[in-house]
Amino acid sequence: MSTSVLTSLVIVETIVLALLAVVVVSLLRSHAELLRRLPEPDDEHDHLHAPDPIDRPVLSPNLPSPKRIASRARDVAGSTLAGDQVVVSAASGSDTLFAFLSTGCLTCQGFWDGLRPGAREPLPGETRVVVVVKDPAFESPSRLAKLAPPDVPVIQSSAAWEDFGVQMSPYFCFVDGRTGEVRSEGAAMTWQQVSSLLTDALFDESRARELG
Repeated sequence: MSTSVLTSLVIVETIVLALLAVVVVSLLRSHAELLRRLPEPDDEHDHLHAPDPIDRPVLSPNLPSPKRIASRARDVAGSTLAGDQVVVSAASGSDTLFAFLSTGCLTCQGFWDGLRPGAREPLPGETRVVVVVKDPAFESPSRLAKLAPPDVPVIQSSAAWEDFGVQMSPYFCFVDGRTGEVRSEGAAMTWQQVSSLLTDALFDESRARELG
């Protein structure tokens, strides 16, 4: 190939590359212009539509501290799973944790499991547990028979839910066995949490009696 032909090819390639460079620069400028003309973000609009963590429901599954003015607990009257009538006295001499559970509550499942003889751990102060469910019309008898531990009292009493003002499950009421007064009540997520909170409640009550 002659030198003149090679020179011509180099010139043509140079021109093509120059044209491509011009095209690329033009595209970049056009893109930059489009971005410049886009409206600025509306901070207020974004704020209104952004998820606000304050608006999200915050669960506080805690038993509160012992009450300054304890309320009197009523005796729990109802029926056993066998259908026998029974009454559990609030002022029985033993501290009692009334556990209001349900057969249809997913969170309650962990508490039912924790009441099984092989899994159950003693509560502080030798507090006894009495499970209170609603009347048979509101619970599944077959499921209740499977969930109920053999050595923990389970009482069916919708009246007790009303007497203690319980509107959700699981819910717990800690009753002083000496006075029959509700010292602490509320919701919890695990038995470990209930045990820890009862320890605090018993300690505070002991200190209050010493100072009183």
